[in-house]
Amino acid sequence: MRFRAGILVGFGAGYYLGAMAGRERYEQLNSLLDRLRRSDALELVGDKAKAVVDLGMERARDVVDLRMGNGTGPVLTETQ
Repeated sequence: MRFRAGILVGFGAGYYLGAMAGRERYEQLNSLLDRLRRSDALELVGDKAKAVVDLGMERARDVVDLRMGNGTGPVLTETQ
């Protein structure tokens, strides 16, 4: 329930601040975001994030395989 309230408060605050800023500020932020999306730095960060997620998935898959006995190591049980 606290999460939902946080979402509503965040949305309300964003709406209020956005309405105060006006169209000119919206256009300024939009052009800034467009430049950011086209930058090489963002692409590099995205590639690194994808590599981290892929590594995490691979490690999780290895752990599941070990727990299920499908891997090359011993089967791990709750008592070990």
